[in-house]
Amino acid sequence: MRLLAVFMFLLALAVGCQPSDTNVEQPPTPAPASGAGNGSGNGSGGGSEPGPTPAPAAWYVPPATATWQWQLSGTVNTTYPVNVYDIDLFDSPTGLIANVQAGGRRVVCYFSAGSYENWRPDAGAFPPADLGNALGGWPGERWLDIRSADVRRLMAARLNLALQKGCDAVEPDNVDGYTQDTGFPLSGADQLAYNRFLAAEAHARGLGIALKNDLDQVAALVDAFDFAVNEQCHQYNECDLLRPFTDAGKAVFNAEYNSVYVNDAARRAQLCAGSIAAGLRTLILPVNLNDAFRHSCD
Repeated sequence: MRLLAVFMFLLALAVGCQPSDTNVEQPPTPAPASGAGNGSGNGSGGGSEPGPTPAPAAWYVPPATATWQWQLSGTVNTTYPVNVYDIDLFDSPTGLIANVQAGGRRVVCYFSAGSYENWRPDAGAFPPADLGNALGGWPGERWLDIRSADVRRLMAARLNLALQKGCDAVEPDNVDGYTQDTGFPLSGADQLAYNRFLAAEAHARGLGIALKNDLDQVAALVDAFDFAVNEQCHQYNECDLLRPFTDAGKAVFNAEYNSVYVNDAARRAQLCAGSIAAGLRTLILPVNLNDAFRHSCD
């Protein structure tokens, strides 16, 4: 019994004298949440945690301050020091798109989603029943029946082409046919459904998407689209209709064609002052977008 007691005493002494666990790997201490407990949070004393940060979009969304160039015909001039190039989907080879992007710029690919163009490589795939009235001033172009499943299938194929070519985003044109004499009884609801279809299909492919014109439906569509491309809102005093985009912190790319802005420097300066104040990125360009001249308000 005495030996057992001595043994137990020595064992207890040995346990009490174990070395510290300095060299033993411990699980890492979790880092505090951003802004929590360090005085940088929004709550008083830094004790309250901020709300969750929204996840970034899985596709390209140009910042509101992005600068841009728009050229849809002629040899694309790639020398402008801008953030975004908007160029034709069909006419732009993959090498051109990659070359523009190699300089750190993004590429938006243009195609018409609301009209048939008889020179496009997929023109023969459109059913004759889906071809409506001619677009005045645009030879070879006719309005499409945007309610058609075949039209939607062909636009999905164009979005696939944009993805295959490496475009960052798309600019579908002629998406306000319900306000035009298309030859079809299109309603505002038809247009909203079609435009939301385009946005959803673009996002499903990881592509950003612009709302082109369609000013009367901006408020209803701003949440579905990533930025806007507009023509002549200054000339027609319509820029206020784009405020849902600027209020949401989204880019608005605007082009003006009126020759007075080309020939009169004072009028151009006045235009640019209003554009900058409204948060728009405005270019004065030739209507055929061939880079014959370019004036930027940025």
